[in-house]
Amino acid sequence: MSTPERSDPNWSRRALVGGFLVGFVLLALLIGAATIPRWWAQRIGDQVDGSITAGVLVGLFYGFVFTALPLIVLAIVLRLRRTWRWIAFGVALALVLAIPNLMTLGIVLGTGNAAHAGERILDVEAPAFRGAALAGALIAVALAAFVGYALVSRRPATRDP
Repeated sequence: MSTPERSDPNWSRRALVGGFLVGFVLLALLIGAATIPRWWAQRIGDQVDGSITAGVLVGLFYGFVFTALPLIVLAIVLRLRRTWRWIAFGVALALVLAIPNLMTLGIVLGTGNAAHAGERILDVEAPAFRGAALAGALIAVALAAFVGYALVSRRPATRDP
């Protein structure tokens, strides 16, 4: 029995496919940068509907939950599985879970027209949302740091004095 012959890879075809993929990703990023901040601000504005109390509550919810969930995922992955594949999976999943906070951060730190439009929408339709989302995220980070410290400090000493 003879083994099948291996042919050299078709580099021109790979370069063409790679070029199309890079172009598609760049086009998607341009379209996303022009539409996502406005869209996200309108979704938050629809939920808050101009109420400061609702803005605070919704902001605290989004900030806390979508910071705590990625931190929990990362803690579980780092605690149970320490291979590069699992760490990459955990980071990817944490980024997906943090998308609401990342979209809000894009509005706050963005310099484009869509980010400025998103800021204006949030100012009018979702007052106090941005500050409350930051507060919720900081509370989640502080809680995670406290729990991490409590778990580490409660471990029994492994060395004898």
